[in-house]
Amino acid sequence: MKTYSMKASEIDKKWHIVDATDLVLGRMSSIIANYLRGKHKPAFTPHMDCGDYVVVINAEKIQLTGNKIKDKKFYWHTGYPGGIKERTMGQLLSGKHPERVVVKAVERMITRGPLGRQQMSNLKVYAGASHPHEAQNPQALDVASMNPKNKRSI
Repeated sequence: MKTYSMKASEIDKKWHIVDATDLVLGRMSSIIANYLRGKHKPAFTPHMDCGDYVVVINAEKIQLTGNKIKDKKFYWHTGYPGGIKERTMGQLLSGKHPERVVVKAVERMITRGPLGRQQMSNLKVYAGASHPHEAQNPQALDVASMNPKNKRSI
């Protein structure tokens, strides 16, 4: 038996849309990362960008388990003495760009390097319900029905 390796001309990319309303961030991100890499396909090839396009809408309405909304902190340093800054997950979600939370969660699950950056360009995240990708006719990807733990009701 020989391992099948997909060629660039054989790659068929599809468009998927995920409604992030009441979905748990980490569980949703891991599923999206698998679709971006192409691991859901039987002819997955690790060194090729054989993944699909994923559009995430309603990114501002994601849920987190436990007390992560107020306890999980993100730190960065300005470069000046005493310049460490922090924000909680709740501040990021209620801020100007809540879609960056989803992008960073997925980005940290994708392999680092040129291929990972190319696969991340196939991810489109929007805070609201509208998106400019209607012409691609994306198929709905129902993450909530894959596992009962994926959806969190308040």
